[in-house]
Amino acid sequence: MSRPFRGKVKMDFWFFTKILVIAALCLFIVYPFYTILTKSIFSSKVDGVTLYNFQRFFSKPYYYRSLLRSLVVCSSTMVLAAVLGVFIAYVMTRYNVPGKNILHVLIIMSLMSPPFIGAYSWIVLLGRNGLLARLMSSIGLTAPTIYGRNGIIFVFTLHLFPYVYLYTSGAMNSIDSSLEEAAENLGMSKLRRIWTITIPVVLPSILAGCIMVFMTSLADFGTPMLLGEGYTVLPVLVYNEYMSESAVDPYMASSLSVIIVACSLVMLGFQKLVVDKKNYTMSTLRPPQETKLHGVKRFLTALPIYIVLFLALLPQVVVICQSFVERSFSGVVQGINLNNYRTILSRLGSNIFNTYYFSLVAIVFIVIFGILVSYILVRKKGKVANVIDTLIMFPYVIPGSVLGIGLIVAFNKPPIVLVGTAAIMIISYIVRKLPYTVRSGSAFLYQMDPSVEEASINLGVSPMKTFFTVTARMMMPGVMSGAVLSWITCINELSSSIMLYSGKTSTIAVAIYQEVTRMSDGTAGALATILTLTTVISLLIVFRVTKGKVKIV
Repeated sequence: MSRPFRGKVKMDFWFFTKILVIAALCLFIVYPFYTILTKSIFSSKVDGVTLYNFQRFFSKPYYYRSLLRSLVVCSSTMVLAAVLGVFIAYVMTRYNVPGKNILHVLIIMSLMSPPFIGAYSWIVLLGRNGLLARLMSSIGLTAPTIYGRNGIIFVFTLHLFPYVYLYTSGAMNSIDSSLEEAAENLGMSKLRRIWTITIPVVLPSILAGCIMVFMTSLADFGTPMLLGEGYTVLPVLVYNEYMSESAVDPYMASSLSVIIVACSLVMLGFQKLVVDKKNYTMSTLRPPQETKLHGVKRFLTALPIYIVLFLALLPQVVVICQSFVERSFSGVVQGINLNNYRTILSRLGSNIFNTYYFSLVAIVFIVIFGILVSYILVRKKGKVANVIDTLIMFPYVIPGSVLGIGLIVAFNKPPIVLVGTAAIMIISYIVRKLPYTVRSGSAFLYQMDPSVEEASINLGVSPMKTFFTVTARMMMPGVMSGAVLSWITCINELSSSIMLYSGKTSTIAVAIYQEVTRMSDGTAGALATILTLTTVISLLIVFRVTKGKVKIV
């Protein structure tokens, strides 16, 4: 007599949803990356399967120096961002800094602006014909150069330190104050207490922020492309190998992409190793109390934060001012007016339309998939959910340029041809930005009591109808806050767009990059201002939805 099959699969709505989600993830994440892997072990110069590309990379200075430069830039940025982020987080959580709530919002806004706009703004200020450079030259001083390694690190640090701040400030607010008080009662100085008690306790959060800084700077294309001037890093090298008109080598570009992903995976593994060894759990019965400062002490404590934030937000102010300045072909100022906006509306109107159209379509799919995937991860836990979770978060590891190459290689021939279409742009946005909404929706769902859904089912409402009429509606604030953040990053996306766009699918970010390279500062400023205003309005929406408790990461 045969035994009954105990692992019977329940053929319900969620069974088919899981199949659909996994199929989509395999088609648009696994398959493109698989094509990159297979492409990397072939070469146009050697027949058959070979490691020629990797041997060439590690034997030729032109290639391996780009890896060393990327590591120098990313590591330096990570260290400097950690110093700034931890310092600002500590001061903001421990002292009565004037305008603390406004500063918190402004720090988040500085993070949401794309870094390549910051690079463009600093060129306007400190470039060879920059405003500050000319001013300093007129009084006999030499302005520091914004080009090369140091300029890239400077722009990255000012843009990315909010990652460390956001992670660390949340952790510092949850420390039990009795730990720090006990250290003080034992005669420990404040500096030693911070170094031996506070920092180790929040170290996992600091490392999480550092990893975000490292991977974001490793993946960024626009900033090193604009500021590098011969200081070539990996994303720029990938672009040159795949898009250069003089020497297109998709096999070498695929190998470089594999190396970039490997670097990101190593950093993620390092973070996990350290966090697993040093992870602390505590009750927050006594959250830390804010120390009240007055007079000069309060001013001096807050001054470094205001200076850093001024430098971080200065690029956005420069962009807005630059958008109203009309220049001749020779660069001479001809007036302050709206001609730059008239120019972009007549000449680059399709770029503006494409940006909002692609992003809106992407957000519709992101919201739908975000709700379904969040529910699967939280309420339908298991091996399948773990696989989905891993695949969903994989785009955090894949830089935009790598994803762009993967999509091009995967969908440039039958049976599915998407290269050059709007669909491939929208797909890249969905894949890259879906994790924001999934993480936000999952966090919100963890706080929801399952008894609400159980009560609906017990009253005779089907589980599927309960999900759509009860659960999905209750999840909407969390999903929408993540969706707005996904929307902001969609409209600002450059790394993947620069690889995937065609003449008819170019976006604002691509147009800004092209205008900057053409030295058309006014039109670039007008386009960047549109992105900045859209970002500000979107953030105000998410602050309204979440009542100020926005979660970026």
